[in-house]
Amino acid sequence: MSQNPLVRVYQRKSKSPWEDASTFLLLADIANENTLELSFGRYIYLHKDAGGRMLGVSVSRSIQEDLECSQYIEANSMQLVLSHYSQDISEFCEKFPAEFEAVFGLPPDVYLLVAAAYWS
Repeated sequence: MSQNPLVRVYQRKSKSPWEDASTFLLLADIANENTLELSFGRYIYLHKDAGGRMLGVSVSRSIQEDLECSQYIEANSMQLVLSHYSQDISEFCEKFPAEFEAVFGLPPDVYLLVAAAYWS
């Protein structure tokens, strides 16, 4: 089984304020549409613990400036960020349907339609 490019499992402690074991990339810039090469001028990572529980998100400096928020946002406060970027997140994740479904159990369009209604 090939490695999921959207998932990063930590080999050592992360710099985040949480006891996280992995992240899932919800948003990044696409540097090359043909190869889906990513660039990270703008990103949102979902942080999860070893049991898969969502702990919060970390965001790029450009998103911090756009929303006037901190880099790390707790799970109970992350809806604002996710709601604001829901269309961008959806468009990004739909470029990786198999990788997304392997983690969330549903295709990105279905999952994110429901999630966006919750985030609003």
